[in-house]
Amino acid sequence: MVETKESSGGVIDANAPSSATTTPSSSTSLSSTYPVNTLVELKLAPHGHTLTGLIYCTDDISNSIVVKKSLVHTTLSSEITVINATSVLEKKVIRVEDVTNGGDAGGVSDGKNINDGESSDISANEKLREMGVGNPEELTMPLPNVSRKALEERERRALRLAEESFSHINQKASPTGQKTFDKLLKACNEVVWKGESILVLNHIKVDPPYTVDSCSLVGSSGSLDDHSLERVKKIVAAAAASSS
Repeated sequence: MVETKESSGGVIDANAPSSATTTPSSSTSLSSTYPVNTLVELKLAPHGHTLTGLIYCTDDISNSIVVKKSLVHTTLSSEITVINATSVLEKKVIRVEDVTNGGDAGGVSDGKNINDGESSDISANEKLREMGVGNPEELTMPLPNVSRKALEERERRALRLAEESFSHINQKASPTGQKTFDKLLKACNEVVWKGESILVLNHIKVDPPYTVDSCSLVGSSGSLDDHSLERVKKIVAAAAASSS
């Protein structure tokens, strides 16, 4: 059962026939209760803190609501807040029409007449910015088409990268060895563990204790290998210096 309370004009629940403050119901999906690109004011437990902004997305699995609030006078474009749906005590959906037409909008209006040309747009945009809407077009942006195939490919790529990252960690190596490996990987890309030794470009080995003197060639094919060895030694020396 959804409890409703009378509220000032300009604030309504998405499913209510008139202006109202609602206590969200747990029986419906979050995407239905909190539609994307909806301007809301949420009262949160335990201290009744109020959060105003645009619904960015929801997740039923974690029972989370993501609220986006555009920032002004800062180098950051927006502030993202993730909250658990169970912490929402009350929800107000703010009708943008009331804001732009000079309505109360839940007590946000300053009572000025903003229905006179250019000053109307400026005043309305200022009100929206105060509520966290940097660009009024955000409220009417259609949801992008989502490709299931693209999402699955993105997931596979993320898993593959995660597995590669785990393969770069050697629990048997010392902290100095791991740091040396990380620096070599960033510079040379083709770096793997061989026991506690580091193999670079498949022909340069760095043995413990991971110093310049512990760098050696695994086979030699001429001056190119010597040049690579010198480069690896410089990276190893830099890693050793930063560890000391």
